[in-house]
Amino acid sequence: MALFSDTKVSQQRDELLAGPAISFEEAYSEALKKKVLPGYAVIAGDRNGNSLYSKADGIASLKEGSQPPFQLDTICWLASMTKLFTAVACMQAVEAGIVDLDEPVSKILPEVGNYGILTHFDDEKNEGVYVQHKTPVTLRHLLSHTSGYEYDWFSPLLAKWRASRGELPWTGPTVEDKSTLPLLFEPGTSFLYSGGFDWAGKLIERVTGNTLEQFMVERIFEPLGIKDITFYPDKRPDMSNRLAAVSTLSETGEGPAVDAATFDPLFGGKDCLGGGGAYGSAGDYFKFLHAVLRRDSRLLKPESYDELFKPQLDEQCKKAFNDYLRSSPAHAQYLGMSLPGEIEKTWSFAGMICEQGQEGRMEDGTYIWGGVPSMYWYLDFKAGLCGVAFCQILPPMFPGVLHLHEQFQKAMYEKHAKIQ
Repeated sequence: MALFSDTKVSQQRDELLAGPAISFEEAYSEALKKKVLPGYAVIAGDRNGNSLYSKADGIASLKEGSQPPFQLDTICWLASMTKLFTAVACMQAVEAGIVDLDEPVSKILPEVGNYGILTHFDDEKNEGVYVQHKTPVTLRHLLSHTSGYEYDWFSPLLAKWRASRGELPWTGPTVEDKSTLPLLFEPGTSFLYSGGFDWAGKLIERVTGNTLEQFMVERIFEPLGIKDITFYPDKRPDMSNRLAAVSTLSETGEGPAVDAATFDPLFGGKDCLGGGGAYGSAGDYFKFLHAVLRRDSRLLKPESYDELFKPQLDEQCKKAFNDYLRSSPAHAQYLGMSLPGEIEKTWSFAGMICEQGQEGRMEDGTYIWGGVPSMYWYLDFKAGLCGVAFCQILPPMFPGVLHLHEQFQKAMYEKHAKIQ
């Protein structure tokens, strides 16, 4: 499953916005004119409930004969922006006493860790070589990407393991199909970006007997008045007619964008995939994000928010995380959110934490994460700001589009500073 290309990554940002400095609004408009970005929606606000900005522009689909406008209620594939919902759901389950952060999940999920650690691949025998792990995988490991797992589409070793079994990476209808994999390191000793959130969602399903969606509807969406988030937009006539189509540039990031007609975001997935399977609108995602910024008591107790936002990596795992982000242009693009490499980062259940701020953009300790089709959210607790940027464009986390979102974030930081 080739989701991105390493080539020309360093040129993409400059090429999109070549020319004199312009406002973020003009920059988005220019991207629409250049047909690099079909459509987008952005929303920002502060902790006190002030709306700083909201706008949608462009079109939601490049399919022939169907080019509806991109609006604040356009339904987008959220990809890894789903993870924040799942993290909150897991903390709610911990509060309810139905799961524990530090108990072995194999009691409920026997598939987790059942292969042991894949140390290398024997090419002559066309099979993996394993050792048994000593540390049980816990929910804390799954939510902090320290479980030993890595997404198989991100790992050459796991891709080879899949091929030896006549399988393709991350395919099939269920979490079990997609994520029953060998570990790659002893749990708790390193960091690799993984499908741990998919297993976390499956854990909730098995202990409650309900779907992850039903759990979220009852405990997150209904309390906040959210109606436009689901794992199954095709089963919701009120949403399916507002569904945006994923578009793509060339593998090297060159336009014009075209409809990605053969791209299946979930690669055959039918489960509620807690790591990347939800769909929703910018308006309702922002409603959720703003509740998290305010530490809304309808979602979690204060101590649960503390755990949600706490850095989860010890020094060894934090070093592994930062080394991982710097290990290739693809890692910097896809996982590093195209942020400066010199900014040290760590991980919380909520997402990535930037330990240092960036002048005119964010304070230190800002939380940022996104999703494959160049989506983006941020929570700046020191400044009291949050924002979302929605679009549906590939290659994943395209630097040129992320730069547009960065300009938006800077403008909101500046605007907020002026009204303080």
